[in-house]
Amino acid sequence: MTAYNTSDAIRRVNRRILPFVMLLYLVAYIDRSNISVAALGMNAELQLTERMYGIAAGLFFATYIVFEIPSNIALTRFGARRWIARIMVTWGIIAAGMALVTSAYQLYGMRLLLGAAEAGFTPGIIYYLARWYPSRDRAHAMSFFYIGAALASVIGLPLSGLLLNAHGVLGVSGWRWVFLIEGLPAILLGFLVLWFLPDRPADARWLTPEQQSGLEQAIESEQTAAAVSHKASWVAAFADVHIWLLAVFWLLQAFGTIGLTLFMPLIVKDLSGSNNLIVSLLSAVPFVAACIFMFLNGRHSDATGERALHLGLPLVASGVAIIAAVFSGDIYVRYALLVLSVGLNWAVIPIFWAVTTEYVSGVAAAVSIALINALANVAGLALPPVIGSIRQATGNYNVALGLVAAALVIGGILGIALARRARSNLPLPVLRKQF
Repeated sequence: MTAYNTSDAIRRVNRRILPFVMLLYLVAYIDRSNISVAALGMNAELQLTERMYGIAAGLFFATYIVFEIPSNIALTRFGARRWIARIMVTWGIIAAGMALVTSAYQLYGMRLLLGAAEAGFTPGIIYYLARWYPSRDRAHAMSFFYIGAALASVIGLPLSGLLLNAHGVLGVSGWRWVFLIEGLPAILLGFLVLWFLPDRPADARWLTPEQQSGLEQAIESEQTAAAVSHKASWVAAFADVHIWLLAVFWLLQAFGTIGLTLFMPLIVKDLSGSNNLIVSLLSAVPFVAACIFMFLNGRHSDATGERALHLGLPLVASGVAIIAAVFSGDIYVRYALLVLSVGLNWAVIPIFWAVTTEYVSGVAAAVSIALINALANVAGLALPPVIGSIRQATGNYNVALGLVAAALVIGGILGIALARRARSNLPLPVLRKQF
């Protein structure tokens, strides 16, 4: 296939696949993180302390971690289309059902169920996109997918704030409306996945036969050349030290995406003292920056072919911005630095998954992606209770933000080294021997 025809096929995939998977992730991320806005009314009604809220927020990740790798193995067996549809329908039912909880322990249980239901969605979509996009287009595609997550906060936070203000409508608390209304779209979209998402280019009727074969051949040749080939078994993911180091990077990066996302409305509430609607609007602004930074960083990385600096430097800068925010005495400067930090933190996401999917392919890729994502979600499990406890003990979020900043700076330095190694497809001789 000629370069022109490949480009034309990618444009068709961009128009057909990317907007839909962005919508799927937008809905998924809203259902996962809307507890952060619901907390503004829910905590008082259910008599939750900051620590109890942190536990509820983090428990989602306990079952998410446990079921993530089995879920992605199942995806390779049953096909992405069927498995992603299953995930969406089950999590939509549970997300809406959270409107019925009446105690802290019921909330804990529903968050555990939500994590189990959604497990495998994000790594499943990443694996799915890697089967549609050659490496030169992958960071750009990943940036659009994760823009869906950032838009979830841009759209979801104000929407949740409006629903929170529906308190008392039909005798129902506003936070219950948040869970009920925002859980229903996932159920509908789950059924649409079966009709709308082909498993691979060869199944896409909206591509010409030449475009189908050209994309399949381009991706197949890259998978064969990957450091961990598509012919390797899923066990290879556990035996490769580089994959574990990528997982450590993703864990450190998650201190920002998880820690700040789940506490942003509460941090802004402390900072501004505004009403819930204003807080939800102010909490959405950092994720507008995230959309812009991801798009620009992903596009520039694909255009230049450079990965390491695009991966590491934004994360280091994100940590520095948080440190500056902690020491700033001006609330407007502090808020602006938090906005900048979120944007820079999210900017590395598409680069990371481009680097990872260039390094590993096939079933090993499905397991590697799930393994990396599962380890990162340890931050989601442990960090919210820690942040909540720190806030409860100190009366502010400064110490917690310092912890997040340190993780991001260390992660950024590690990311530069890892991206350079992955692009060269060289082993890590000393570490590999130790392993």
